[in-house]
Amino acid sequence: MDDLTVERVLRVVEAIPPGQVAAYGEVGSIVGVGPRLVGRILRIWGGGVPWWRVTNSDGDHPLLARALPRWEAEGIVVKPNGRGCRMAQFGTDLEQLRERSRATLAELEETQEP
Repeated sequence: MDDLTVERVLRVVEAIPPGQVAAYGEVGSIVGVGPRLVGRILRIWGGGVPWWRVTNSDGDHPLLARALPRWEAEGIVVKPNGRGCRMAQFGTDLEQLRERSRATLAELEETQEP
């Protein structure tokens, strides 16, 4: 994986508003990569971005115990099964996330041109 892909994923994650979440696949669809690569990038380089706002497509979070204090601070409520949140309630609007990411991704592309 290249540095540009890593930076693109991190910038999209940074664009997820507080109190909302996006699925790995949603982030990946904006960047043009698969959900597993998004997860891998967050696992390795995601410490400086709001990683707790990225879940699986069901709203479940693999690091829920670590994410919970941040979710509570942002008003994200755990669903009754205790594995994550309800995407219908806390999932960000994908088109709005695309729009919020557009400028920062374009800026990144401009810095990569020779």
